[in-house]
Amino acid sequence: MRDVKAIDPGLVIFDCDGVLVDSEPLAIRVLIETLADAGLTMDAEEAYERFLGRSLGTITAILSEEFQVDLTHAALENGRARLYEVFHAELKPVAGIADTLDRLDVPFCVASSSQPERIRLSLSVTGLLDRFEPNIFSATMVEKGKPAPDLFLHAAGMMNVPPQDCLVIEDSPAGVQAAKAAGMDVFAFVGGGHAGGKSHRDTLRLLAPDCMFDEMARLPDMLHSSLRA
Repeated sequence: MRDVKAIDPGLVIFDCDGVLVDSEPLAIRVLIETLADAGLTMDAEEAYERFLGRSLGTITAILSEEFQVDLTHAALENGRARLYEVFHAELKPVAGIADTLDRLDVPFCVASSSQPERIRLSLSVTGLLDRFEPNIFSATMVEKGKPAPDLFLHAAGMMNVPPQDCLVIEDSPAGVQAAKAAGMDVFAFVGGGHAGGKSHRDTLRLLAPDCMFDEMARLPDMLHSSLRA
């Protein structure tokens, strides 16, 4: 029998894309279009596997090192503008997230691989921004993005909560790895529009998060409880 572990956090750290807002299918769609414009054909499955949860700096480094594709400043700006147009037209919050945030009785913040303006746009379009300001942290604020622990450690430090007292809510393998490297508890959320596939869930399960769940509305009742580690 596995050990029973109490989950009673002093801080909940939310990833943004795929956790607060259902943005990953939109972002991957625009990324694939941007890569096609640069001459690289990639399907959604490979794009999710290689880039989900990673910062723009990490994505461009992978493209350069593994595919010999160097996106120009103009290509990146055009891709960003296209993404923001799509967000304004199509982005939705993850089902149940607003009520979940209102029910939490512990401090919370957001720590995302996205750039600050994209995080704020995502939260603004979906009506969540006021719940998080000013506690919004981006990978641009640290040296190394996920799967390195830097961003989550930065967020915990800014919120004055020890890492071991933090719970991270993540949807990506890179994010789960980052949380574990930071010495934090981590719940893997698999309720986003990109997370229904068996391979994605199997990859997350192999990383041994403290639990996996697919309904955000369950989160408040999962805190202050005991889970099997």
